[in-house]
Amino acid sequence: MNARRFFARLWRNRVGFIGFVVALVVVLAAALGPLIAPYDPLAQAIRERFQGPSGTHLLGTDNFGRDTLSRILHGYRTSVLVSLGAVFIATIVGGGLGLLAAYWGGWRDRLIMRFMDVLLAFPIILLAIAVLAVLGPGSFNTGLAIGIVYTPVFARLARGPALTVLSWDYVAAARALGGGALRVLGKHVTPNVMAPILVQVTLSLSTAILVEASLSFLGLGTQPPTPSLGLMLSESRGTMLLSPWVSVFSGLAILLASFGFNLFGDGLRDLLDPKLARRR
Repeated sequence: MNARRFFARLWRNRVGFIGFVVALVVVLAAALGPLIAPYDPLAQAIRERFQGPSGTHLLGTDNFGRDTLSRILHGYRTSVLVSLGAVFIATIVGGGLGLLAAYWGGWRDRLIMRFMDVLLAFPIILLAIAVLAVLGPGSFNTGLAIGIVYTPVFARLARGPALTVLSWDYVAAARALGGGALRVLGKHVTPNVMAPILVQVTLSLSTAILVEASLSFLGLGTQPPTPSLGLMLSESRGTMLLSPWVSVFSGLAILLASFGFNLFGDGLRDLLDPKLARRR
């Protein structure tokens, strides 16, 4: 499917197109945040603290007089980078383990998948907190922890379609002719299992943003003074009655990012699912 045809079909799927636009805005805000932010997100102005939205500060200021809009733009940068890194780790490690488990079969398949089942048995936040308790807080460790949490999801997702593809005649012939695991999986299996993995990537970005914000809210994720949406929400909870603007706008920013990737993932699933495509 070429890009023009893909976007034409995406345009007809209005929910997916809206999600794509919202996700694109979030990614652009993260990428261009340092260039379009009106103020330094770390600059304090005590005389201007607790201001509401105005012409000077479009989204108000926090308890240190820092511009809320500038901190949200930089917070998007932190959240998107951490989430992308986490999903990349989960996709490579989890997807690779799932493909190898399907290719090897036997006791190695059972060993890998039972370990994945053990990881899946833990709640997402609880397992991420346990990993951060070992690694320590910080943006890099947060991305690594979220990547570990989502690894079994991609492993199970990749293994199922890979088992089907490995049973096809031309793949069996490639294996019979002496093709190694990397060649067979890379050339014949991976291209045929990419559709569900791409959908899961977009959906996982949605939840990874929420997990990153939750960990930062608990003080285990991004550490101050680095701007983070979850950290902004945590710092402003004690002053909500005095000045609720930081809480409101940082919460809406988290909602917008998660909602956009979630809608785009749903639309992408509709486009890449052959059954849904024929039904439409």
